[in-house]
Amino acid sequence: MHRGAVAEIDLDAIAHNLGVVGRMSGRRPVIAVVKADAYGHGAVEVSKRLAEEGISHLAVAFVGEAIRLREAGIRTPIIVLFDKQDLPPIFEFDLIPVVHDLKFAERLSREAGKRGRVLDIHVKIDTGMGRLGFNRGELARQVMTVAKLDSLSIKGLMSHFSDSDVADKSFAEIQLGKFIAVRETLLKNLKRPAELLCHMANSAATMTLRQAHFDAVRAGLMLYGCSPLQKSEAGSQKSGERRGSTLHLRPAMKVKTEIITLRRLKKGTPVSYGRTFITRRESLIAVLPVGYADGISRAFSNNADVLVRGRRAPIVGRVCMDLMMADVTEIKGVKEGDEAVLLGRQGRAEITAGELADRIATVPYEVLTSMGTRSRKAYVSSGSTRKSNIKRA
Repeated sequence: MHRGAVAEIDLDAIAHNLGVVGRMSGRRPVIAVVKADAYGHGAVEVSKRLAEEGISHLAVAFVGEAIRLREAGIRTPIIVLFDKQDLPPIFEFDLIPVVHDLKFAERLSREAGKRGRVLDIHVKIDTGMGRLGFNRGELARQVMTVAKLDSLSIKGLMSHFSDSDVADKSFAEIQLGKFIAVRETLLKNLKRPAELLCHMANSAATMTLRQAHFDAVRAGLMLYGCSPLQKSEAGSQKSGERRGSTLHLRPAMKVKTEIITLRRLKKGTPVSYGRTFITRRESLIAVLPVGYADGISRAFSNNADVLVRGRRAPIVGRVCMDLMMADVTEIKGVKEGDEAVLLGRQGRAEITAGELADRIATVPYEVLTSMGTRSRKAYVSSGSTRKSNIKRA
């Protein structure tokens, strides 16, 4: 048998979620973030479907991710968010680099000049994230210095919120103010200001900060059917639930495996390393062929459930490298080979990425990328979807 789990990816759900983003953003162009293998969902297949739905741009972290999409035949404009090392592929594969500093801009301009080209770029300013972007001195002046380089053409201006997922939007408002000031300067001074695509809204800001929508929104987690909002922002909800359900988002990933064996254990029997779980009764324990080597966090030990025959079965004992155990004593008719769902829906029961993230004090992004990237992919269809009717830039 193959090790690990299978991740079923519903591309119709992703198309549906794109429609939700389009409606929330007033039909603005959507920049789809497909970095990290589309958050574990499979960047090539996801990007192909998004292209069919009329996506404006795709966004990846590094050049290598963009090359993979180009080699798969995807012609949609691709923004490279972080990479500043590999210059030739930017030209060879028709990519749009994000410029974070003047030295990188000058290198790009020289390379473009050698090739007799004018390269389209997006410029990033650091309005408070403290990670990448122009951030010293007067931001608008720095960006205009880039605009004067002969072989570059600024087609986009962007920034990134540090905490738009929380209820208190005071710092986000400060970031917005800085961004708007630079935007206004560019619009006054660029030769073709109408071509400038300003984007700052990630999924959380798309949901909660309409004034940050500008010319396009940059959606990531929403496309995959999860809400990025923290509980305080999402409102009073049950544990593990986030606002995604009220937005009619549809989770696109289901991670499942099969029971490889069932063990009848007496009361007082320890299970797994360290004897962190000891049976309190005669118990039926299912052994599953997945572990932390497959992206199932060890922190789920005695701290999460799986779904078997539409019911929750608690994970018991420590998650091992290759195996984990679940208590199925209360589930009638369970047998070897039964499906066990680690993430997603089975019958009326569901385990969400938000729930799992809350269990181990992390974010849904980590759950999806960990589970999805290390699972075998199977692409499924949940039914027909209407075109998302979003605008192209």
